[in-house]
Amino acid sequence: QLQLAESGGGLVQAGGSLRLSCAASGRIASIYNMGWFRQTPGKEREFIGVVTWTGGRTAYSDSAKGRFTVSRDNAKNMGYLEINNLKYEDTAVYYCAADTYGWGLRSTEDKYDCWGQGTQVTVSP
Repeated sequence: QLQLAESGGGLVQAGGSLRLSCAASGRIASIYNMGWFRQTPGKEREFIGVVTWTGGRTAYSDSAKGRFTVSRDNAKNMGYLEINNLKYEDTAVYYCAADTYGWGLRSTEDKYDCWGQGTQVTVSP
């Protein structure tokens, strides 16, 4: 079984940067792609970006391009989401998720079958 655990969230000032981490354990070999999503209260989960686990190819939502960077380090079994020039509206719970079926660089939740517990990012104005 695959497990994912996010870390790195917290309270940051607007304009700053943050790197979130996603530690993978268990059936790591089952990961095809790792995606990042975020969610604020009362809203649906929003896709940010995805990285292929072996090749490192990436894809982003249009709104994420420019300030968000997804990456992975296979040697450490880690995925990362870097956010630059943080804005108040980036305040959300951030989730990493794994696609173990090989759907490709997809942006919908139903293409990810393993999720972390989420990490809160709060941006002060």
